[in-house]
Amino acid sequence: MNKLLILCVDDERDVLESVVRDLKSFAEFCEIEAAESVSEAREVIAEYQVEGTPLAMILCDHIMPEETGVDFLIELHQNVATKACKKLLLTGQADLNDTVNAVNHHCLDFYIAKPWKKEELIDIVTEHLTRYVIETAEEPMQWARFLDTVKILQSVSEKRTQFGE
Repeated sequence: MNKLLILCVDDERDVLESVVRDLKSFAEFCEIEAAESVSEAREVIAEYQVEGTPLAMILCDHIMPEETGVDFLIELHQNVATKACKKLLLTGQADLNDTVNAVNHHCLDFYIAKPWKKEELIDIVTEHLTRYVIETAEEPMQWARFLDTVKILQSVSEKRTQFGE
């Protein structure tokens, strides 16, 4: 089983370390990487693409020195290689217009306000990784023990019924 990539992007090192620490429970089946800028995030994505590890999820801050998180999420959504990844905006600074822009470009799967609660973050990540696997994996059952087993089983069952298996 190949691992999935979860990428966390935030220019504040303390916030980045906190997010990565809160996501440690996913490390058994996911590579959890951190980037302090959009340009560093692009490098991480490129490295994992060479290895064949798909970007399954990105948790991205909005206000950063070079580019905004919303602009980066729009860019990822427009790229065939990263379009399917789940895009979560994890910020305390995005205004309504920025959020609306992300929603209107269909590039935002979820908005998480800072500060977050660890349990809620884990639930949100689990939900969205489950959707990612259902939507993209040829064999989603390999992820069932890590994610939402019921939703994955339902999806597999529906596909079998749909194709008359």
